[in-house]
Amino acid sequence: MNVLISGSRGLIGSALVPYLTARGRTVTRLVRGPAQPGGTEIPWGPTQGKLDPLMLEGHDAVVHLAGENLAAGRWTPKRKAEILASRVKGTRLLAKTLAGLAQPPQVMVCASAIGYYGDRGEEVLTEESPVGKGFLAEVCTAWEAASEPAAEKGIRVVRLRFGVVLSPAGGALAKMLVPFKLGLGGRIGDGRQYMSWIALEDVLGTVLLALTDKSLAGAVNAVAPPAVTNLDFTKTLGRVLTRPTVFPVPAFALRLAFGEMAEETLLASNRVRPAKLLARGFEFRFPELEAALRHMLAR
Repeated sequence: MNVLISGSRGLIGSALVPYLTARGRTVTRLVRGPAQPGGTEIPWGPTQGKLDPLMLEGHDAVVHLAGENLAAGRWTPKRKAEILASRVKGTRLLAKTLAGLAQPPQVMVCASAIGYYGDRGEEVLTEESPVGKGFLAEVCTAWEAASEPAAEKGIRVVRLRFGVVLSPAGGALAKMLVPFKLGLGGRIGDGRQYMSWIALEDVLGTVLLALTDKSLAGAVNAVAPPAVTNLDFTKTLGRVLTRPTVFPVPAFALRLAFGEMAEETLLASNRVRPAKLLARGFEFRFPELEAALRHMLAR
């Protein structure tokens, strides 16, 4: 299987390339700017609409992970426009280009996010749950719709709705480690909001399943089976690190500092269930939070 990957230098992509290569797949990176010599990279300009279709011929599968970081800072109108454009324009360009190939790939795996469901309190959410409200829900809806040209061509499209990906190499966990190790960690707000998480190792397994299981299509929740509250997550991380967790972060302070971004990413409650993965018997390496944290933090 020849696999084309966008976003290959991000948290997921940088782990996915060696993971697939070790399993006998040939990987080509779709990169912004000039490509390195050797034929393992293809240049593109997702926001400029630049992509040479001739260079995409011959790939059996595509994994599309590229997009601006959602939690990089306060969501100004400019920042929100950049987030939306980075996902919709790039996905639409790639999907349309793949659909026009003489020999299109068999499958296109696209990143999405559980932000699709919005802030839903204690409601258990599956792939059949309706879209929620808010900026992230709007982004995810447009993001997923942008891959439709590929599906209309007959390419099997899998839209992975990622939860919080846990890895000490980056993302949310990496940002938490310093204050928690210093004993300055604590719950966010009242801590009752649900957090749907997944270990990076299980993300890789989910992508591989999406590439190989021909019956899998449409939205797929990429989260571990038990969502946890922020309070439970805080206590578990503190226990693993053997540090106290007595310094809560007030919700008003987060709203003051980060505005809408805090409301939808740090304070929102997403209790998501991976119904499709469970129905296919997917075996999570880390279905329990404490075991996952102990493994990745060598504790």
